Amino acid sequence: MKKIEIMGCGYIGLPTAITFTLAGYTVCGFDIQPAVVDTLNQGKIHIVEPGLQAAMDEAMATGRLHFTTEAEPADVFIIAVQTPYRDTPEGKRVSDMAYVESAARSVGGVLRAGNLCVLESTSPPYSTRLVESIVAEESGLSAGEFMTAHCPERIIPGRMLLELRENDRIIGATRPEAARYAKEIYEKVVTKGTIRLTDDLTAEMCKLTENTFRDINIAYANELSKVCDRLGIDVFQLIELANCHPRVNVHQPGVGVGGHCIAVDPWFIHEKFEDITPLIYQARVVNDTKPQWVADRIGRDVAPGAKVAVLGMSFKANIDDTRESPSVHLARLLRERGYQVLACEPFIAGDVAGFPNYSLEEAMDRCDYAVITLAHDPFKAQREKIAAKPYYDCVGLMRSE
Repeated sequence: MKKIEIMGCGYIGLPTAITFTLAGYTVCGFDIQPAVVDTLNQGKIHIVEPGLQAAMDEAMATGRLHFTTEAEPADVFIIAVQTPYRDTPEGKRVSDMAYVESAARSVGGVLRAGNLCVLESTSPPYSTRLVESIVAEESGLSAGEFMTAHCPERIIPGRMLLELRENDRIIGATRPEAARYAKEIYEKVVTKGTIRLTDDLTAEMCKLTENTFRDINIAYANELSKVCDRLGIDVFQLIELANCHPRVNVHQPGVGVGGHCIAVDPWFIHEKFEDITPLIYQARVVNDTKPQWVADRIGRDVAPGAKVAVLGMSFKANIDDTRESPSVHLARLLRERGYQVLACEPFIAGDVAGFPNYSLEEAMDRCDYAVITLAHDPFKAQREKIAAKPYYDCVGLMRSE
């Protein structure tokens, strides 16, 4: 079996490394953070994901998985680092490819002729070709002496191990032989999903298209929530009734949109095609400003100075990931407006985003008002305790099931 090196051992890279190991490969996980590497080499995971520790135990027991801060030679390199956006001085949001570029340079330092480099990180069009050029420059090889492909990750927190095996995968490359070779590698892992081959630009746009569709749909739902608030009707009932139509599928509103994908990926399309993507831009504006609307809505019920419990600080239900979390943004807005914020995030131990983290019982005992930002299972199990105080429900958690 081939040796696979995973560049980046975070929310995507670690489950990927474990899954490839359990598929029979020898795997090296590369990360620039010594503390992360030390933790992982002790067999301990550093993120919250159902079933991941058990899978890690099984993978480490094979003797084929280890982690390092120094890139090693391998047959296949998979880049799975973050691709956040950054704000320019002109007020635009563009992709920050620094992590991808750094990983590509590390790959180029050890790559040999015939190796394959796969970019999994969600990226703007032409990113795979950028990686290829960096690897070629660092390795001293021509682009024709090694292979490059793009295979965007398509998994969500809470279902990572399952979706790595069962979701369809898209593999794109400028050279068909590179796509076919990548398919051979991924076929050992994707046991139920279908692997579909295309060119590199289509593969890059596919992941962006999936998440941008969801962002636009959620923006529509978030606008509906504002309209329904003004009408005095239940937006969740409205969407439920509308979705009874066989050709309608309106997503659910919330406090905004967060995470490393939906809140970020649409900007990658817009930055490249700013003049022809006004809808994508407006959807981002709607979702990015929803926390401000929620803060205004809370202000109608309770005045600054009150103790407000923010129930849920991660970016989606039942996970510990706070990247781009609209709940965190809301908590900061409320604090800026003079409220005493009591953060409650049961999936994170200790303080969260600069706020003391209270248990649900403590938060509800101390607060004057609660805002429900996430439908965490622990919150669902204690609806009666939440209902004892005035509240605003962003996600429909208090509706009877």
